[in-house]
Amino acid sequence: MRILHIMAGNGNGGAEMYSTDVMLALHEKGVDQCVVMRETAPRYQELKNAGIRMAPEVFRFAFSIGPFRPVQNYMMRRVLLREKPDITHCWMRRAANITPALAAKTGPLLGWFGNYENIKHFSHCTDFVAVTKDIIAKTIAQGAAPEHATYIPTFPSIVDMPALDRATLDTPTGAKVLLTLSRLHPKKGLDLLMYAVKDFPDCYLWLAGDGPMQKELEDLAVTLGIQQRVRFLGWRTDRGALLKAADICVLPSNYEPFGTVILEAWCAKVPFVACESAGPAAHIINEENGMMVPINDASALGHAIRRTLDDSALQEKMVARGYAEYMQSFTREAVTQRWLSHYDHLLNQFPHVKTA
Repeated sequence: MRILHIMAGNGNGGAEMYSTDVMLALHEKGVDQCVVMRETAPRYQELKNAGIRMAPEVFRFAFSIGPFRPVQNYMMRRVLLREKPDITHCWMRRAANITPALAAKTGPLLGWFGNYENIKHFSHCTDFVAVTKDIIAKTIAQGAAPEHATYIPTFPSIVDMPALDRATLDTPTGAKVLLTLSRLHPKKGLDLLMYAVKDFPDCYLWLAGDGPMQKELEDLAVTLGIQQRVRFLGWRTDRGALLKAADICVLPSNYEPFGTVILEAWCAKVPFVACESAGPAAHIINEENGMMVPINDASALGHAIRRTLDDSALQEKMVARGYAEYMQSFTREAVTQRWLSHYDHLLNQFPHVKTA
């Protein structure tokens, strides 16, 4: 089969990381692929070095908005005519917006949702895949035919490596390390986490990620008097080493459609604590495979963290069940096989009758 992927994102977000991981996993399975991606994307060179055909010319004309949209549409048509894909795979809304209707005339045009989206932005798509069952349900409620809407989860991409030496981050050996792996963005609830642990002098915060809230969070750490116990790590590629060095992985988001960090914590066998935004609420069973607390409740979050740190039996139970669930449904191999099976299904079903 011949797959054309379109990824318009240019950052280190979860969708950009996961889509690249899928492309690399499919490449290892021998799938013929071409990827439309910006040359400035963080993992462009990694895909190219792996031997995957790249089509960066589509994004050489500024952004996919305004006067450059017709140019990008034209360039996309050229790529489609050159590649003649069996399936065109649009990763997120911006990719779907620049993909012409021509793509749906020659094979399935797949729209991927990593978030809750308005289906009108995927009007040319014949089929839809989302990272959670709830997102798929919402997509069907907007008019997608159930037989053309499929749930396929993500998988974690952390590399197994030794635990990071805490001394490299100026963190005492005996301290309790709370790790977050996320963008520094208001929806991630990192300010809430700071309030939750300000009275826990034995806890150090490692915030791995970058984003628009860094200065605000740095100032908040000073205001709360915990700046000596907070480490801003920036974007990291050693997530496995960070997880192994941490006592708890925390996801305090007030909005989180899924959160692959759940799977990363399960895979790394690290206790997981989260606020009950949509993604964690769909996957975490409180005190079974993680701890769940209401969103925007610093007191409850602090209590859950403290209880997890102080109860080794609870830690062991949550880690064991989380790892078992990861092994059952969320490994790289299991999810890649689901993609291959779904692609086969799409080809067997084409041509599609388009739905509203």
